[in-house]
Amino acid sequence: MRYRIRLQSIFIHISLIIVSMASLFPIFWMVLISLKGDGESISGFKSLFIENPTILNYTRLFDTIPIVRNLFNSVFTTLIGTITTLFFSALAGFAFAKYRFPFRDFLFYSLIATMLIPPEIGAVPLFITMRKIGLVNSLWSLIIPRIVTAVGVFYMRQYIKSIPDDIIEAARIDGCNDFRIFLTIILPVIKPALASWGIVTLIARWNDFFWPLLYLRNEESYTLMVSLSLLPVSDGLSTPWPVILAGTTFAILPIVILYLILQNFHKSGILSGSVKG
Repeated sequence: MRYRIRLQSIFIHISLIIVSMASLFPIFWMVLISLKGDGESISGFKSLFIENPTILNYTRLFDTIPIVRNLFNSVFTTLIGTITTLFFSALAGFAFAKYRFPFRDFLFYSLIATMLIPPEIGAVPLFITMRKIGLVNSLWSLIIPRIVTAVGVFYMRQYIKSIPDDIIEAARIDGCNDFRIFLTIILPVIKPALASWGIVTLIARWNDFFWPLLYLRNEESYTLMVSLSLLPVSDGLSTPWPVILAGTTFAILPIVILYLILQNFHKSGILSGSVKG
């Protein structure tokens, strides 16, 4: 029996290693190509070897587009957008989960029904609204329209609903107002939910291409994804794939780092929640 369990464990670990290597190989290949010099092979088996590693492709990337400014724009809209979305979605979820007011269920299900509508349908009226309030070509146009999402409210409401009402009532008896209850009781308890939804929101905002392309009008205000899409697709008679893949590598690294940070918060939130429970 013990031998069988050991074989199963070995098989599972080998399978996970194979799947992980298959998933990481495109990233590994992309980094390799970004370090290749002119004239080196970028296809076939020879593409896995570098004869003369160079960072010239990254230098060309910095000379072609204002990538530092674009990186700042992406980081700013991603972090501020994620934080505001988490906060206001949790606030709305708290109201729907713990308050009783007229038409509460009707409003909640109406909000959920909007999830059936593709966001792109509202692109024209949103653009007109942003133009009238003077936010076209502003980074805030990528934050304000999505400051609350229906999916986020639903996710937070379902998590907050599991919190016992007795805790909230005890806090009210101790003199806490509703907003203080939300800050000091609700938010610490729902840290795992905030971390999980934060990861999803973070990746979605970082990879966002449609809305920045719609609202932003010049290279200095572009996010990194839009700016990389405007890299020249030809260099003489050939496509400068090493430069393009250098830009792709540059775009992936920050989101990987942020993901790992949030993942640690997610794990610590789950552990603390299990101890408190």
